[in-house]
Amino acid sequence: MVALNLLFSSLLLSSAVASPLSSKPLRIPTINPKDVLCQLPIIKKFLCPITGAAALNVQTPIGVARGTADPAGAKRFTVKYASASRWAYSTVASAWNFPNGSPDELVLPLACPQAGVDPSAYTEDCLSMVLYVPPGLTLVSAAPTLMWIHGGSFVVGSATGPGLDGSKLAIATDSIVAVVQYRLGALGFMAPDGKTNLAAKDIVNALQFLKKVLPAFGGSPSKITIAGQSAGANMVRALLAAPSASSLFRSAILQSDPMNYGFLSSTTQQAMQSHFNGLIDCGPSDSSCWNSLSLETILNAQGKLSNDSVAIDPSTGLAQPIRVVRDNQFITSPLDSTAPFPSVNKPILVTSVLHEAGFAIYKGFETPLPQEWLYPVCEATFGSRTDVVLSSPYYPAALGSTDARDQLQLMGTDYLWKCSGWTFARNWVQNGGSAYVAEYAIGASYPGNEAVPFCTEAGKVCHQDDIMIVFGTAANPAPAQSALINQMQKHYKAFLNNGNPNAAGLPTWTPAASPNVQPLRLGGPGQVSVGACDPSFWGQAAQYDYQFYNI
Repeated sequence: MVALNLLFSSLLLSSAVASPLSSKPLRIPTINPKDVLCQLPIIKKFLCPITGAAALNVQTPIGVARGTADPAGAKRFTVKYASASRWAYSTVASAWNFPNGSPDELVLPLACPQAGVDPSAYTEDCLSMVLYVPPGLTLVSAAPTLMWIHGGSFVVGSATGPGLDGSKLAIATDSIVAVVQYRLGALGFMAPDGKTNLAAKDIVNALQFLKKVLPAFGGSPSKITIAGQSAGANMVRALLAAPSASSLFRSAILQSDPMNYGFLSSTTQQAMQSHFNGLIDCGPSDSSCWNSLSLETILNAQGKLSNDSVAIDPSTGLAQPIRVVRDNQFITSPLDSTAPFPSVNKPILVTSVLHEAGFAIYKGFETPLPQEWLYPVCEATFGSRTDVVLSSPYYPAALGSTDARDQLQLMGTDYLWKCSGWTFARNWVQNGGSAYVAEYAIGASYPGNEAVPFCTEAGKVCHQDDIMIVFGTAANPAPAQSALINQMQKHYKAFLNNGNPNAAGLPTWTPAASPNVQPLRLGGPGQVSVGACDPSFWGQAAQYDYQFYNI
């Protein structure tokens, strides 16, 4: 009753009233009813946004989270979500601690150990995340959360990689954005005693951590969407294949997942593990020896393992040989066309970009490739599939072209990412889930892609060029890029809230069916033509690697 009386009084005071002693209206300062109600302790606690210094100090079940104001407008909190001894499974944090052992809320997490990075930029104690919380959330907001898993072929990357500031995405989607790190390379996948999928279980612990703390920030533990790009999307697919992780998230987004490779088989993993162990003079059970190794020694052995992987087992592939393993315990399904597909029910988004393979092809062949070299280059990749691929109508040389690189780029895009992703979507909807498929026709050139001139040409959208569109972090975006950023963030907001990316004012994103996945063209009109992604070609006439090598 007190609250109602205050509300009624504030509404009366908000209008201008005339004084009987004057013909001029008496102006009373406008009072927002919400401001009045927010003075009541019970309402203030649960219904009113936290402002001022208190907004950056949040009481969680595991201690006070101190944050900072991100330059782009959200509240930013960094935290160590789990701990792990070397080559042991991680455990969820029981107290709120900043990354890197720092006492400072301004600190950003150091990366996990990786080659090509100054050792001062990484730490083995790297299981951290960055939370971006939009202003205005209250304890009863029950906002959704997007947990982003970075890419990098499972050997590089971090939560602070270029373009991964989640502030603008959090504000645009009214959601909490959590960007997470996980152990990379040999430290995440090559435990000498044969443990598998350490890195994937790190991500499980990140989800368990989020479910524990999200309500303190105004988030709902039952509205978590996992998302990632490239290897990050591969990790998302791994969690979709892990029954024990299913209750930890509601929906999933897979951007540019190289699904052609499939998960490693247990036998391939064992061969890789044996080779890795042989590169270091420690017995498999000599934990003191393994724990005394320098990170430089481990990373050097990891590099040698990657270089040798195709000779060890060609199913590893060239680009991502160290990866998730189908161990039949944690990950119980290949989620591909080599085994019965499990029953599924989660909504997913599956996207790729127009020139996924552009960087790799034009980086590998820096000068034009004569047409007569096309067959041997394809044979080195496709083996006995070469004749089927080259005799198809899908990869002809452009009229008057003597450069075979564009054909290779299209082949690589189709079989590594695009068509394998569409096949996955068909399998998903055939077995009970909903899927929305799309291809980016516009991107924002990702840092590093400028090393390949092809990727900076007008109209080219190379691998990773979707990241800064989704996050809204493209520098000085052109009007078409700004429009697509706005569109994608609205799609994501709808998807995070209800598992459907459609919203008023947006192009209709039709759910995938089988065989027509009805892929939306992002940044262009209509749908994407089927081309070589017809299920009678890739996946049947020409096999994906996971089929060809019977992974």
